[in-house]
Amino acid sequence: MAKPRKTTTKRKRTTPVRSRSQSVRSLRRNAASQRFNRLAIPLALSLCLLIGIGFIGLLGYKSATASSFFKVRSVEVNGVERSQSDDIRRIVTSGAEPTGVWHADLAEIRAKIEKLPFVKAAAVSMALPAGIRVNVVERVPVAIVKLAGGDYLVDSEGVVLAPAAKIEAAMPFVLKGWDESKTDKANPDNLARLKLYKKMLDEWKGIGIADRVREVNLADLRDPAAVIEDTGRTIAITVAKDNLAKSLKSAIEAVAGKGEKIRSVNSGGVYPVIEYMGN
Repeated sequence: MAKPRKTTTKRKRTTPVRSRSQSVRSLRRNAASQRFNRLAIPLALSLCLLIGIGFIGLLGYKSATASSFFKVRSVEVNGVERSQSDDIRRIVTSGAEPTGVWHADLAEIRAKIEKLPFVKAAAVSMALPAGIRVNVVERVPVAIVKLAGGDYLVDSEGVVLAPAAKIEAAMPFVLKGWDESKTDKANPDNLARLKLYKKMLDEWKGIGIADRVREVNLADLRDPAAVIEDTGRTIAITVAKDNLAKSLKSAIEAVAGKGEKIRSVNSGGVYPVIEYMGN
């Protein structure tokens, strides 16, 4: 009886193939690592160099801008008539001296200047290397107003500016009747008083009698009055709002030389009505 043949199956040898695959991957990783190193190291060095240069530059910038080269040596002030240039220069100097011109806080300096009585707006700029320039827009007084604390200059917006040292040629008489309250009605009424004051000033100057008036009382806008002097006495005259020039002129002519006998005049109608003393 014949013996059965043994059949053997040859196993595939995979070890050499796997080894070659791993070797290829390893070579690729090494190549990638080398490429990365070739790029990363120079980039890192460049970055460090740039940071160093920037830091040194910053130190140099701070040192240069804080040096005496930028110390304030001149302050130019333009546009002032009533404001004191020395006051403005003091504000600029005190604000810019500690830091120098380059680092001066121009916005803060401007805000302080604009708090001065006659300053409406200010523009502050550097005049490098050692100067600061200030251009001022002033508030212009249009009336002298009698307040509880005395006579004050007031601008066209009704802003009280400063005490009036004396009567000025542009404003020869004082406005009485100003509303000093803080109500909503006060500001519009005061602006109306300024408008009427200007109208009086223009009309009376136009016929040469503005210098006869000492003050006007505009407490009641519907019933304006002027105060004049005649023979050493003051006389209150009610004037016509729609005909200021003619009504005041006729009243002045009616009381001429008789001031010591007259208490007041109502010139709001066709003819002046005189109230004598003792009546």
